[in-house]
Amino acid sequence: MLKQFFILCSGADKNLLEGCSEGEQTKYVGIGATVFFTAVMAFIASAYALFTVFDNVYPALLFGVVWSLLIFNLDRFIVSTIRKRDQFGSEFFQATPRIILAVIIAIVISKPLEIKIFEKEINTVLLKEKNAMALNNKKEVANYFKSDLDKNKADIASLKSEITKKEKEVNTLYETYITEAEGTAGTKKLGKGPVFKEKIAKHDLVKKELDTLQKTNLAKIAEMEKKSKTLQADLDKKVTETQPIIDGFDGLMARINALNKLPWVPSFFIMLLFLAIETSPIIAKLLSPKGEYDFKLEDLETALKATLDQDKYQRSLLVKTSASMHDKVYEDIAQDKNLYDLQRKKATELLELQAHNFVEKQKKTL
Repeated sequence: MLKQFFILCSGADKNLLEGCSEGEQTKYVGIGATVFFTAVMAFIASAYALFTVFDNVYPALLFGVVWSLLIFNLDRFIVSTIRKRDQFGSEFFQATPRIILAVIIAIVISKPLEIKIFEKEINTVLLKEKNAMALNNKKEVANYFKSDLDKNKADIASLKSEITKKEKEVNTLYETYITEAEGTAGTKKLGKGPVFKEKIAKHDLVKKELDTLQKTNLAKIAEMEKKSKTLQADLDKKVTETQPIIDGFDGLMARINALNKLPWVPSFFIMLLFLAIETSPIIAKLLSPKGEYDFKLEDLETALKATLDQDKYQRSLLVKTSASMHDKVYEDIAQDKNLYDLQRKKATELLELQAHNFVEKQKKTL
C-alpha cells in the first residue's frame, strides 16, 4: 500500500508502471517518497512561519496543510512532466525552468526552519535589539518632554535664587545692626543709638519683604513641582505604553533580519540541504538512463501521435474528395438542356412581371 502511495506521489502512470520490472518501480517509489517528504517539510516550515506571525496554532496548521499540498502538487507536476530524450542537453534545457522553480521552493521552505533551528541565537540578537530600542525610546520620549521639564526646573531654580538672594540681604543687614550695637563696626559706639535703630528698621523691612517673597515663591514652586511631577508621570506613562510594542518586536520579518545578522555559513548549508532534497527527483530523472517505463510511455505517446496524424490526413482527404465530387455533379447538371430551358422560361416570366409593375407605378405617378 505504501509502495502504491509513493508511486502516486511520483506522478507516474500506475497501470503502465505495473508491467515494468521491480527495479523500475523502485526508482519511481524513491522519487515519489522524495516528493512526499518535501511536502512534509514544507508543512512544518510554513506552519512554524505562520505561528510566529499569528501566534495561534490553528491558522498556522490550516495554512501549513494548504501550503504543503501546493508544494506537493508542484513537485509532482515538475517530476511527471520531465520526459527522457536521446540527448542530455535537450533534457537539461527542458528541465531548466523546473530546476529554477525547485530552487525557489527550497529557499522558501528552508528559511522558516533555519529560524527554528537557530531560535536561541536569534532570541539573543532580538534581546539586544529590544534593549537598544527601549533605550532609544526612553531618550525620544524624554526629549519630547525635555523642554517643558527644563523650563520648569529653570523657573523653580530662579524662584529659589530670589529667595536665597533675599535671605543673604537679610543676613547682611542682621550682621550690620548687631555689629553696630556691639560697637565693632559702623560708628563703633557701644549701645543702641540712632544709627542702630535705623539699621534694625531697615533689616525688619527687608525681613518682611523676605517673608512675602518666600510665601509667594514657595507657592509658585509648589505648583511648579506639582507640574513637574505630572510631566514626569506622563513621561513614565508614555514609556510604559510604548514598551509592549518593543516587547512584541518578535515577528517573522524581525527573526529573518536577526538570522541575517548571524554567521551565514550554517544557514547557507541548511539551505543547500533543502535545495538538494527539492531538486533530487529532477536530478535523478536527468541522470538516470532511459528505463522500461520511459520506453513504454514513449511508445504510447508516439502511437497516439501517429493515430492523430493519420486521422487528420484522412479527414483532409475526405474533404478534398467530397469537394471534387460535388464540383463534377454540378458541372453535369449545368449541361442538362431541359433544366436550362426551364430556368430560361422562369426568368422570362419574372422579367415580364417586373416590367408590368414598373409601368403601373409610372401611371400612378402621372
